[in-house]
Amino acid sequence: MSNFLPLVEQFHSLQGEGFHAGKSAFFIRLAGCKVGCSWCDTKHSWDDTKYPTISIEKIVKQIQIARNKGASFCVITGGEPLQHNLDNFCNAIKKGTIGDKQESMKIHIETSGVNAISGIYDWITLSPKRHSPPHNYFLENSNEIKIIINDKKDLEFASEIRKKTFHKKNKIYYLQPAWKNENGLSLAIDFVKNNPTWSLSLQTHKYLQIK
Repeated sequence: MSNFLPLVEQFHSLQGEGFHAGKSAFFIRLAGCKVGCSWCDTKHSWDDTKYPTISIEKIVKQIQIARNKGASFCVITGGEPLQHNLDNFCNAIKKGTIGDKQESMKIHIETSGVNAISGIYDWITLSPKRHSPPHNYFLENSNEIKIIINDKKDLEFASEIRKKTFHKKNKIYYLQPAWKNENGLSLAIDFVKNNPTWSLSLQTHKYLQIK
């Protein structure tokens, strides 16, 4: 388990997607991804050799600053963040971000679920890909499932995922159209209108033109 991670960027903004959309959050984007989605909007993060390895101590200090400024949780994203072992990182966040109420910063993660779990999380967003299915752990333990819609095959995949997880209570299901994909947007809207167990998620931060 490393005490250093390849960091693409870290910033304080609003969560733009899913259940926590609109809330103040601190984002940690880690480099490295082998999933290779053709429509990915962060392809620059795939190659972890292009980014400096930063000590988790330095990253945690920035998380604490963001907490003091109002961030209600931190989001670990990528790339594919679980391409790295995050046990030490999550433990450091919990120990290094104790606030006045003796509560540590909540940790959210956004993952495709293709790697083994590591770290501890208060919220897991699973965004599975049909060309690289997730481990069963994430189907069982994710809080929300967010499927990106480009074409009709993604809707079929969404239905398959729902069938595998419908027995799990309190799980939230989202369809999110790929950015600037009008066909995906239309498909997602029509599907949600006719399938009330699903909700529509939009990348609101992009519409608002905020980071």
